[in-house]
Amino acid sequence: MSKTRVATQFGMGTSIRSQNYTEAAARAIRNAIWHNSLSVADAFGFPREAMLIDVEIAVQRPEAVNVEALRGVFPYGQPSFKVSRGGLDIPKPDGQGHTVLAHATVIVSFDMQRVQLEGSDD
Repeated sequence: MSKTRVATQFGMGTSIRSQNYTEAAARAIRNAIWHNSLSVADAFGFPREAMLIDVEIAVQRPEAVNVEALRGVFPYGQPSFKVSRGGLDIPKPDGQGHTVLAHATVIVSFDMQRVQLEGSDD
């Protein structure tokens, strides 16, 4: 068996007032996944719980993201997280804080056997 990617989704989220990196990351994940209604589990005959979900979050302060809180964003599947430096902290015009901008990539895969097509060199 091998991990096979079936979907890649991208999103952006913000925390405008509270400078909350976890909330900005959660909004970025929701932005990525809520634009689609993926029925790939059904299409491949897998239960939804079998979805392997790789999430990468980019924010200016990765250490400020509570990864455990982000698990609750996913209604099913097996999410794993990587948080790295990226995104933006945008200073407010009055100098009183900043807006947090987070980016997210959500990759959905399944553990499945690859099938070589007849006549294919792969």
